[in-house]
Amino acid sequence: MSSSKSQHPNRQQILAKMHKALRAQYKPVVPNVSRPMLEQVLFACCLENAPYEVADKALARLLQGYFDLNEVRVTTVVELAETLHDLPDPQRAALALRRVLQSVFESSYAFTLENAKKHSIAHGIKTLEHLHGATPFVVHFVASTALGGHFLPLDHGALAALFLAGVVSQEEYDAGRVVGLERFIAKKAGVEFGSLLHQFGVEVLRNLHGATVKKVLQAVNPAAKDRFPKRGELLAAPQPPAPAGKQAQKAADAARSAAEEHRPAGPQAAARPAGKTPLPPPGAGPKRTADGKPIPGTKPGPKPFVVKPNAGKPITIKPPAEAAPAPKPEARKPAPTKKPAKPADRKPAAKKDAVKKDARATTKPAGGKSSSKPAAGSRHTAQLARRKPR
Repeated sequence: MSSSKSQHPNRQQILAKMHKALRAQYKPVVPNVSRPMLEQVLFACCLENAPYEVADKALARLLQGYFDLNEVRVTTVVELAETLHDLPDPQRAALALRRVLQSVFESSYAFTLENAKKHSIAHGIKTLEHLHGATPFVVHFVASTALGGHFLPLDHGALAALFLAGVVSQEEYDAGRVVGLERFIAKKAGVEFGSLLHQFGVEVLRNLHGATVKKVLQAVNPAAKDRFPKRGELLAAPQPPAPAGKQAQKAADAARSAAEEHRPAGPQAAARPAGKTPLPPPGAGPKRTADGKPIPGTKPGPKPFVVKPNAGKPITIKPPAEAAPAPKPEARKPAPTKKPAKPADRKPAAKKDAVKKDARATTKPAGGKSSSKPAAGSRHTAQLARRKPR
Protein backbone atom coordinates (compact mmCIF):
# COMPACT_ATOMS: atom_id res chain seq x y z
CA MET A 1 0.00 0.00 0.00
CA SER A 2 1.60 3.30 -1.09
CA SER A 3 1.55 6.31 1.20
CA SER A 4 0.84 9.89 0.17
CA LYS A 5 -0.61 13.07 1.62
CA SER A 6 -4.05 12.34 0.20
CA GLN A 7 -4.20 8.96 1.90
CA HIS A 8 -2.66 10.23 5.17
CA PRO A 9 -3.59 13.93 5.52
CA ASN A 10 -2.42 14.07 9.16
CA ARG A 11 0.82 12.12 8.73
CA GLN A 12 2.99 15.22 8.48
CA GLN A 13 1.38 16.72 11.59
CA ILE A 14 1.85 13.53 13.60
CA LEU A 15 5.51 13.33 12.57
CA ALA A 16 6.06 16.96 13.57
CA LYS A 17 4.57 16.26 17.01
CA MET A 18 6.59 13.11 17.31
CA HIS A 19 9.83 14.93 16.49
CA LYS A 20 9.12 17.50 19.18
CA ALA A 21 8.23 14.87 21.80
CA LEU A 22 11.29 12.76 21.03
CA ARG A 23 13.63 15.75 21.19
CA ALA A 24 12.33 16.50 24.66
CA GLN A 25 12.93 12.93 25.79
CA TYR A 26 16.19 11.93 24.01
CA LYS A 27 19.37 13.54 22.75
CA PRO A 28 20.19 13.23 19.04
CA VAL A 29 23.27 11.15 18.16
CA VAL A 30 25.69 12.54 15.61
CA PRO A 31 26.91 9.70 13.35
CA ASN A 32 30.62 9.00 13.08
CA VAL A 33 31.35 9.65 9.40
CA SER A 34 35.11 9.17 9.82
CA ARG A 35 34.76 5.40 9.65
CA PRO A 36 35.43 3.63 6.34
CA MET A 37 32.30 2.66 4.49
CA LEU A 38 32.68 -1.04 5.24
CA GLU A 39 32.93 -0.32 8.96
CA GLN A 40 29.79 1.80 8.61
CA VAL A 41 28.02 -1.27 7.23
CA LEU A 42 29.31 -3.45 10.08
CA PHE A 43 28.22 -0.83 12.62
CA ALA A 44 24.75 -0.73 11.09
CA CYS A 45 24.53 -4.54 11.40
CA CYS A 46 25.26 -4.19 15.12
CA LEU A 47 22.99 -1.14 15.53
CA GLU A 48 19.79 -2.74 14.24
CA ASN A 49 17.34 -2.88 17.22
CA ALA A 50 20.22 -2.03 19.60
CA PRO A 51 21.26 1.15 21.48
CA TYR A 52 24.01 3.33 20.01
CA GLU A 53 26.47 2.94 22.87
CA VAL A 54 26.07 -0.86 22.94
CA ALA A 55 26.65 -1.10 19.19
CA ASP A 56 29.78 1.08 19.45
CA LYS A 57 31.27 -1.15 22.16
CA ALA A 58 30.37 -4.33 20.29
CA LEU A 59 32.04 -3.16 17.07
CA ALA A 60 35.16 -1.96 18.92
CA ARG A 61 35.42 -5.31 20.71
CA LEU A 62 35.04 -7.12 17.39
CA LEU A 63 37.78 -5.12 15.64
CA GLN A 64 40.18 -5.44 18.57
CA GLY A 65 39.58 -9.09 19.34
CA TYR A 66 40.39 -10.37 15.83
CA PHE A 67 43.48 -9.95 13.70
CA ASP A 68 41.65 -8.57 10.65
CA LEU A 69 38.28 -8.71 8.89
CA ASN A 70 39.23 -11.88 7.07
CA GLU A 71 39.50 -13.66 10.41
CA VAL A 72 36.03 -12.38 11.27
CA ARG A 73 34.77 -13.74 7.95
CA VAL A 74 36.00 -17.27 8.62
CA THR A 75 34.90 -17.36 12.28
CA THR A 76 31.80 -19.33 13.19
CA VAL A 77 28.55 -17.57 14.02
CA VAL A 78 28.58 -19.02 17.52
CA GLU A 79 31.99 -17.52 18.30
CA LEU A 80 31.00 -14.13 16.85
CA ALA A 81 27.81 -14.18 18.90
CA GLU A 82 29.91 -14.68 22.03
CA THR A 83 31.90 -11.56 21.13
CA LEU A 84 28.67 -9.58 20.50
CA HIS A 85 26.97 -10.93 23.62
CA ASP A 86 25.67 -7.55 24.85
CA LEU A 87 23.51 -6.94 21.73
CA PRO A 88 19.79 -7.77 21.95
CA ASP A 89 20.12 -10.45 19.23
CA PRO A 90 23.83 -11.35 18.92
CA GLN A 91 23.29 -14.34 16.62
CA ARG A 92 21.37 -12.26 14.06
CA ALA A 93 24.08 -9.58 14.10
CA ALA A 94 26.85 -12.17 13.83
CA LEU A 95 25.16 -13.82 10.85
CA ALA A 96 24.69 -10.44 9.13
CA LEU A 97 28.35 -9.56 9.69
CA ARG A 98 29.53 -12.86 8.27
CA ARG A 99 27.32 -12.59 5.18
CA VAL A 100 28.32 -8.99 4.45
CA LEU A 101 32.04 -9.74 4.72
CA GLN A 102 31.66 -12.83 2.54
CA SER A 103 29.81 -10.83 -0.16
CA VAL A 104 32.43 -8.06 -0.14
CA PHE A 105 35.27 -10.58 -0.35
CA GLU A 106 33.68 -12.51 -3.22
CA SER A 107 33.02 -9.33 -5.22
CA SER A 108 36.47 -7.68 -4.97
CA TYR A 109 38.75 -10.05 -2.99
CA ALA A 110 39.39 -7.10 -0.66
CA PHE A 111 37.63 -5.71 2.38
CA THR A 112 36.68 -2.24 1.17
CA LEU A 113 33.59 -0.47 -0.15
CA GLU A 114 35.12 2.91 -0.95
CA ASN A 115 34.33 2.45 -4.65
CA ALA A 116 30.63 2.94 -3.80
CA LYS A 117 31.37 6.61 -3.00
CA LYS A 118 32.96 7.39 -6.37
CA HIS A 119 29.67 7.60 -8.28
CA SER A 120 26.15 8.80 -7.55
CA ILE A 121 24.07 7.98 -4.48
CA ALA A 122 21.91 5.65 -6.57
CA HIS A 123 25.00 3.65 -7.57
CA GLY A 124 26.12 3.43 -3.93
CA ILE A 125 22.67 2.26 -2.82
CA LYS A 126 22.64 -0.36 -5.56
CA THR A 127 26.05 -1.62 -4.39
CA LEU A 128 24.77 -1.89 -0.81
CA GLU A 129 21.60 -3.67 -1.85
CA HIS A 130 23.64 -6.38 -3.62
CA LEU A 131 25.40 -7.30 -0.37
CA HIS A 132 24.08 -10.57 1.02
CA GLY A 133 23.01 -9.92 4.62
CA ALA A 134 22.45 -6.16 4.29
CA THR A 135 18.88 -5.42 5.47
CA PRO A 136 16.92 -2.30 4.39
CA PHE A 137 17.84 -0.71 7.73
CA VAL A 138 21.56 -1.20 6.99
CA VAL A 139 21.22 0.16 3.46
CA HIS A 140 19.28 3.27 4.50
CA PHE A 141 21.50 3.97 7.53
CA VAL A 142 24.72 3.85 5.48
CA ALA A 143 23.10 5.83 2.65
CA SER A 144 22.08 8.60 5.07
CA THR A 145 25.42 8.77 6.92
CA ALA A 146 28.20 7.75 4.52
CA LEU A 147 26.58 8.71 1.18
CA GLY A 148 24.77 11.85 2.33
CA GLY A 149 21.32 10.77 1.16
CA HIS A 150 17.95 11.56 2.72
CA PHE A 151 16.61 8.30 4.17
CA LEU A 152 14.97 7.15 7.39
CA PRO A 153 16.45 3.83 8.57
CA LEU A 154 13.58 1.77 9.99
CA ASP A 155 14.22 -1.39 11.97
CA HIS A 156 11.59 -3.43 13.81
CA GLY A 157 11.54 -1.08 16.81
CA ALA A 158 11.13 2.06 14.70
CA LEU A 159 8.31 0.46 12.67
CA ALA A 160 6.56 -0.59 15.88
CA ALA A 161 6.84 2.97 17.24
CA LEU A 162 5.41 4.49 14.06
CA PHE A 163 2.61 1.92 14.04
CA LEU A 164 1.64 2.66 17.66
CA ALA A 165 1.71 6.40 16.95
CA GLY A 166 -0.68 6.01 14.01
CA VAL A 167 1.83 7.06 11.34
CA VAL A 168 1.86 3.80 9.37
CA SER A 169 -0.99 1.43 8.63
CA GLN A 170 -1.30 -2.25 9.46
CA GLU A 171 -0.44 -3.22 5.88
CA GLU A 172 2.75 -1.14 5.91
CA TYR A 173 3.72 -2.54 9.30
CA ASP A 174 3.27 -6.11 8.08
CA ALA A 175 5.16 -5.43 4.84
CA GLY A 176 8.09 -3.95 6.81
CA ARG A 177 8.53 -0.90 4.58
CA VAL A 178 7.02 2.57 4.24
CA VAL A 179 7.30 4.25 0.84
CA GLY A 180 7.83 8.01 0.71
CA LEU A 181 8.07 8.65 4.44
CA GLU A 182 11.10 10.92 3.92
CA ARG A 183 8.93 13.47 2.11
CA PHE A 184 7.31 14.47 5.39
CA ILE A 185 10.67 15.18 7.10
CA ALA A 186 13.00 17.97 6.07
CA LYS A 187 16.39 16.83 4.77
CA LYS A 188 18.35 18.90 7.27
CA ALA A 189 16.43 17.23 10.12
CA GLY A 190 16.49 13.73 8.65
CA VAL A 191 19.58 12.42 10.48
CA GLU A 192 18.46 13.92 13.80
CA PHE A 193 14.93 12.53 13.55
CA GLY A 194 16.29 9.14 12.49
CA SER A 195 18.52 8.90 15.59
CA LEU A 196 15.69 9.97 17.92
CA LEU A 197 13.25 7.52 16.36
CA HIS A 198 15.81 4.72 16.65
CA GLN A 199 16.27 5.36 20.37
CA PHE A 200 12.52 5.38 20.90
CA GLY A 201 12.16 2.13 18.92
CA VAL A 202 14.74 0.42 21.15
CA GLU A 203 12.72 1.53 24.19
CA VAL A 204 9.53 0.16 22.63
CA LEU A 205 11.14 -3.26 22.18
CA ARG A 206 12.75 -3.22 25.61
CA ASN A 207 9.86 -1.92 27.76
CA LEU A 208 6.63 -1.61 25.80
CA HIS A 209 4.44 -0.81 28.80
CA GLY A 210 6.94 1.59 30.39
CA ALA A 211 6.20 5.14 31.39
CA THR A 212 8.47 6.63 28.70
CA VAL A 213 6.68 4.90 25.82
CA LYS A 214 3.23 5.88 27.10
CA LYS A 215 4.31 9.47 27.70
CA VAL A 216 5.62 9.95 24.15
CA LEU A 217 2.64 8.25 22.50
CA GLN A 218 0.20 10.29 24.59
CA ALA A 219 1.89 13.51 23.44
CA VAL A 220 1.97 12.44 19.80
CA ASN A 221 -1.46 10.93 19.17
CA PRO A 222 -3.86 10.19 22.04
CA ALA A 223 -6.32 8.58 19.60
CA ALA A 224 -3.84 5.75 18.87
CA LYS A 225 -4.44 4.03 22.22
CA ASP A 226 -6.58 1.42 20.48
CA ARG A 227 -3.46 0.05 18.79
CA PHE A 228 -1.64 -0.27 22.07
CA PRO A 229 -1.73 -3.84 23.46
CA LYS A 230 -3.15 -4.64 26.87
CA ARG A 231 -1.08 -4.77 29.98
CA GLY A 232 1.26 -7.77 29.94
CA GLU A 233 0.79 -8.47 26.22
CA LEU A 234 3.36 -7.92 23.52
CA LEU A 235 2.90 -6.18 20.21
CA ALA A 236 1.97 -8.61 17.45
CA ALA A 237 4.81 -9.43 15.10
CA PRO A 238 4.53 -8.32 11.46
CA GLN A 239 2.82 -10.83 9.19
CA PRO A 240 3.97 -10.22 5.63
CA PRO A 241 1.41 -11.18 2.98
CA ALA A 242 2.05 -14.47 1.18
CA PRO A 243 2.77 -14.01 -2.54
CA ALA A 244 0.82 -16.06 -5.07
CA GLY A 245 1.84 -18.34 -7.93
CA LYS A 246 5.45 -18.58 -8.99
CA GLN A 247 6.42 -15.75 -6.71
CA ALA A 248 5.37 -17.87 -3.74
CA GLN A 249 7.63 -20.69 -4.90
CA LYS A 250 10.53 -18.28 -5.38
CA ALA A 251 9.95 -16.78 -1.96
CA ALA A 252 9.83 -20.25 -0.40
CA ASP A 253 13.09 -21.21 -2.12
CA ALA A 254 14.73 -17.99 -0.97
CA ALA A 255 13.56 -18.56 2.59
CA ARG A 256 14.82 -22.14 2.48
CA SER A 257 18.23 -21.04 1.24
CA ALA A 258 18.41 -18.31 3.90
CA ALA A 259 17.61 -20.74 6.72
CA GLU A 260 21.31 -21.45 7.34
CA GLU A 261 21.41 -19.20 10.38
CA HIS A 262 23.98 -21.17 12.32
CA ARG A 263 25.92 -22.74 9.47
CA PRO A 264 29.42 -21.31 8.96
CA ALA A 265 30.75 -20.69 5.47
CA GLY A 266 32.61 -23.42 3.63
CA PRO A 267 35.43 -25.33 5.29
CA GLN A 268 35.31 -23.22 8.46
CA ALA A 269 32.51 -25.35 9.91
CA ALA A 270 32.58 -25.98 13.61
CA ALA A 271 34.11 -29.28 14.66
CA ARG A 272 31.70 -32.05 15.62
CA PRO A 273 31.80 -33.60 19.08
CA ALA A 274 34.03 -36.63 19.58
CA GLY A 275 32.51 -39.89 18.43
CA LYS A 276 30.11 -38.31 15.92
CA THR A 277 30.26 -39.21 12.25
CA PRO A 278 29.40 -36.67 9.55
CA LEU A 279 25.79 -36.54 8.46
CA PRO A 280 24.98 -38.14 5.09
CA PRO A 281 24.39 -35.82 2.15
CA PRO A 282 20.77 -34.81 1.44
CA GLY A 283 18.96 -37.49 -0.56
CA ALA A 284 21.29 -40.28 0.52
CA GLY A 285 19.88 -43.72 1.22
CA PRO A 286 16.67 -45.30 -0.07
CA LYS A 287 13.59 -43.17 -0.58
CA ARG A 288 11.17 -43.39 2.33
CA THR A 289 7.65 -42.35 3.16
CA ALA A 290 6.65 -39.79 5.78
CA ASP A 291 6.62 -42.44 8.51
CA GLY A 292 10.15 -43.61 7.62
CA LYS A 293 9.35 -46.82 5.72
CA PRO A 294 11.23 -47.45 2.45
CA ILE A 295 9.16 -47.13 -0.72
CA PRO A 296 9.08 -50.44 -2.63
CA GLY A 297 10.18 -50.38 -6.25
CA THR A 298 12.43 -47.33 -5.92
CA LYS A 299 16.15 -47.34 -6.44
CA PRO A 300 18.24 -46.65 -3.38
CA GLY A 301 20.27 -43.48 -3.38
CA PRO A 302 23.98 -43.15 -2.63
CA LYS A 303 25.17 -44.69 0.58
CA PRO A 304 25.81 -42.23 3.43
CA PHE A 305 29.37 -41.24 4.08
CA VAL A 306 30.67 -42.90 7.24
CA VAL A 307 34.10 -42.38 8.71
CA LYS A 308 35.69 -45.75 9.53
CA PRO A 309 38.68 -46.15 11.83
CA ASN A 310 41.97 -46.69 10.07
CA ALA A 311 42.64 -50.17 11.45
CA GLY A 312 45.30 -51.84 9.31
CA LYS A 313 46.15 -55.56 9.33
CA PRO A 314 49.29 -56.63 11.20
CA ILE A 315 52.27 -57.10 8.94
CA THR A 316 53.86 -60.57 9.09
CA ILE A 317 57.51 -60.83 8.04
CA LYS A 318 58.57 -64.30 6.90
CA PRO A 319 62.09 -65.48 7.87
CA PRO A 320 64.50 -65.78 4.94
CA ALA A 321 64.81 -69.31 3.49
CA GLU A 322 68.07 -71.17 4.16
CA ALA A 323 70.33 -71.38 1.14
CA ALA A 324 70.82 -74.91 -0.28
CA PRO A 325 74.42 -76.20 -0.25
CA ALA A 326 76.20 -75.86 -3.56
CA PRO A 327 76.78 -79.15 -5.43
CA LYS A 328 80.27 -80.53 -5.38
CA PRO A 329 82.11 -80.43 -8.70
CA GLU A 330 82.45 -83.85 -10.30
CA ALA A 331 85.87 -85.18 -11.03
CA ARG A 332 86.70 -84.94 -14.68
CA LYS A 333 87.23 -88.23 -16.46
CA PRO A 334 90.27 -88.48 -18.61
CA ALA A 335 89.60 -88.16 -22.31
CA PRO A 336 89.73 -91.48 -24.14
CA THR A 337 92.79 -91.93 -26.20
CA LYS A 338 92.43 -93.12 -29.81
CA LYS A 339 93.97 -96.36 -30.52
CA PRO A 340 96.14 -96.47 -33.54
CA ALA A 341 94.59 -98.27 -36.46
CA LYS A 342 95.83 -101.66 -37.23
CA PRO A 343 97.62 -102.07 -40.47
CA ALA A 344 95.03 -104.55 -41.62
CA ASP A 345 92.17 -101.97 -41.23
CA ARG A 346 93.77 -99.38 -43.39
CA LYS A 347 92.42 -98.96 -46.92
CA PRO A 348 94.09 -97.40 -49.85
CA ALA A 349 93.43 -93.65 -50.36
CA ALA A 350 92.16 -94.02 -53.90
CA LYS A 351 89.66 -96.65 -52.90
CA LYS A 352 88.39 -94.43 -50.00
CA ASP A 353 87.80 -91.41 -52.30
CA ALA A 354 85.83 -93.52 -54.69
CA VAL A 355 83.57 -94.74 -51.91
CA LYS A 356 82.83 -91.11 -50.82
CA LYS A 357 81.92 -90.06 -54.38
CA ASP A 358 79.55 -92.95 -54.72
CA ALA A 359 77.84 -92.03 -51.46
CA ARG A 360 77.35 -88.44 -52.60
CA ALA A 361 75.90 -89.51 -55.87
CA THR A 362 73.37 -91.79 -54.25
CA THR A 363 72.17 -89.07 -51.68
CA LYS A 364 71.76 -86.16 -54.13
CA PRO A 365 68.35 -85.86 -55.78
CA ALA A 366 67.71 -85.19 -59.42
CA GLY A 367 67.60 -81.40 -58.96
CA GLY A 368 71.03 -81.28 -57.54
CA LYS A 369 70.04 -80.27 -53.97
CA SER A 370 70.76 -82.39 -50.99
CA SER A 371 67.76 -83.83 -49.15
CA SER A 372 69.64 -84.45 -45.93
CA LYS A 373 69.19 -81.93 -43.06
CA PRO A 374 72.06 -79.56 -42.35
CA ALA A 375 74.01 -79.95 -39.18
CA ALA A 376 73.12 -78.01 -36.04
CA GLY A 377 76.06 -75.64 -36.34
CA SER A 378 75.43 -74.78 -39.98
CA ARG A 379 71.70 -74.18 -39.32
CA HIS A 380 72.48 -71.70 -36.54
CA THR A 381 74.93 -69.88 -38.82
CA ALA A 382 72.30 -69.60 -41.55
CA GLN A 383 69.79 -68.09 -39.13
CA LEU A 384 72.31 -65.46 -38.03
CA ALA A 385 73.04 -64.62 -41.65
CA ARG A 386 69.37 -64.05 -42.48
CA ARG A 387 68.83 -61.79 -39.46
CA LYS A 388 68.77 -58.12 -40.27
CA PRO A 389 71.30 -55.84 -38.58
CA ARG A 390 70.00 -53.79 -35.70
